[in-house]
Amino acid sequence: MTTTAELAAFVTETGFDDLSEGVVEETKKRVLDSVGIALGAVEAEATEAVLATAREASPGGGDCRLWATDRFASPPQAAMYNTSLTRYLDFMDSFLAPGETPHPSDNIGAAVACAEYTEASGKDLLTGIAVAYEVQGELAWNAPVRDKGWDHVTHTVISAACAASKLLGLDYEQTRNAIGIAGTAHNALRVTRTEGINMWKGIASANAARNAVYAALLAENGVEGPVNLFEGRKGWKQVISGDFEVDLDPGCTRLFDVMTKRYVAETYAQSAVEGIIEVAEREGIDPREVEEIRLRTFAGAKLIIGGGEGSRYVVETKAQADHSLPYMLAVALIDKELTDDAYDPERISLEDVQDLLQTVEVEEDPELTERFEAGEMPAVVDIELSDGTVHHVEKDQFKGHPNDPMDWPDIEDKFRTLAAPIYGESRQDDLIEVIRSLEGRDTVDLVALLD
Repeated sequence: MTTTAELAAFVTETGFDDLSEGVVEETKKRVLDSVGIALGAVEAEATEAVLATAREASPGGGDCRLWATDRFASPPQAAMYNTSLTRYLDFMDSFLAPGETPHPSDNIGAAVACAEYTEASGKDLLTGIAVAYEVQGELAWNAPVRDKGWDHVTHTVISAACAASKLLGLDYEQTRNAIGIAGTAHNALRVTRTEGINMWKGIASANAARNAVYAALLAENGVEGPVNLFEGRKGWKQVISGDFEVDLDPGCTRLFDVMTKRYVAETYAQSAVEGIIEVAEREGIDPREVEEIRLRTFAGAKLIIGGGEGSRYVVETKAQADHSLPYMLAVALIDKELTDDAYDPERISLEDVQDLLQTVEVEEDPELTERFEAGEMPAVVDIELSDGTVHHVEKDQFKGHPNDPMDWPDIEDKFRTLAAPIYGESRQDDLIEVIRSLEGRDTVDLVALLD
């Protein structure tokens, strides 16, 4: 039986020497990817609102950098703002489990804030992040909560509390208390991602990161929490997840099951978007000649972005657009790409994409669901033109899927594209070099470059 004590022991006992060279490399790729995505979200309306709130909540400043600003805040507020940056674009990584798809990079803002606060080494930072990825991956795989009405950031607050506890240097009992506080007090409803989606969708994980760090600080200062969070009467298993077992690996190999997004789109859209762009480019399709776009996909994609949790044909905002398969497929066919520009309000409102998205039909295929649960991300797309011609494409996965992972140059290219509006080439080079050699650096070497 999985217990709160089991998680606390894993957190306190796992060290950098437990991580293989491959896991360390994957963790550094996660950091570079997340920093790039964060820079791409600077000055977005939602992240600016979080920045203003973080500054108001830390009027005297603090010890932790608010990324890409000259401001500092307390660790919880820095975790909140910096996680909002890494999450808001919907360009972050994802862990692919049959019943849940969380975003483990949601842990990185909290980990960096705590590592900065304690002046931790780069090795410590990498270990804290790897621990969080392992915990979140195991919870997603063995204790999915989506179908029970809970949002996946219900897992994040626990995994981020594990990272925070590790990097704050909490002992076993303090860590057990931190996990108990975080997991008892901060469970999020799935309504965040159903029906009328709004700005909170991109900020909910930042709130979880903040709560996780705060819980760890409370435990550090002597606050006791429910140390039977999972197994206790009316605890997490009885109320949230049902019974489950985790198999936490000190090597943190769940990092190898994490995908990197190639397109600015919801996780389950990646293969379909890649496929429709490929066929549109190959056939030179004129969007005005498209009669219908038919997508066969797996159950999770149909549920989350294909209409299973509310209509995805009314698209007026970014939050609605990046969780609408009809919109994403339509705009990808028209533009033959899918970047953050596709979510500008002016682009969303244009007649070409609003008309075309109404022609998209999304159907769940049980065979594709089986293939997804076996480790693929399948998509079958048919584009029918007004003259009756049908263009067909099938995808098993996309570039960035664990079966076809991005290598360091791929991540670096993505980082540079996102960072370019904020930092010049020299600063980009410095950030890449520091992250690439993070095990021989200190956390302050990283955050010093995020001014």
